[in-house]
Amino acid sequence: MGIWATGATPAALLEGLGLALYGLLADPRRVRPRLERTVRAEGRDPAELAVNFLGELLVLEEAEGFLGRRIAARTRGRPCRSVIARVAGEPFDPARHVGRTEVKAITYHDLVFDPGSGRARVIVDL
Repeated sequence: MGIWATGATPAALLEGLGLALYGLLADPRRVRPRLERTVRAEGRDPAELAVNFLGELLVLEEAEGFLGRRIAARTRGRPCRSVIARVAGEPFDPARHVGRTEVKAITYHDLVFDPGSGRARVIVDL
């Protein structure tokens, strides 16, 4: 399944991709931004950075059941090669959250991460 994002900066694209990933996992309207986690990722290029960042978000969900509602990211490097993001959300609560799709992995297949055009697409394995 593919997730898409648009944004004027690499940070905005990463934020959009992260929120799209969380939207696959659960209904984001039911997630409250009560707690905050910091996520860091690096890559040799912007595409690898995007895959690694989404992978870190997926690890956070798998390890803590943490679902994000808001993401504020800052990238570094030209082209961007690292990101630090504050993710606001809460752990999965089966009484309030309806699980949607289990995402097993983030892939490089048909990956698009193009800040110049303001578009990004990542395919995930379900």
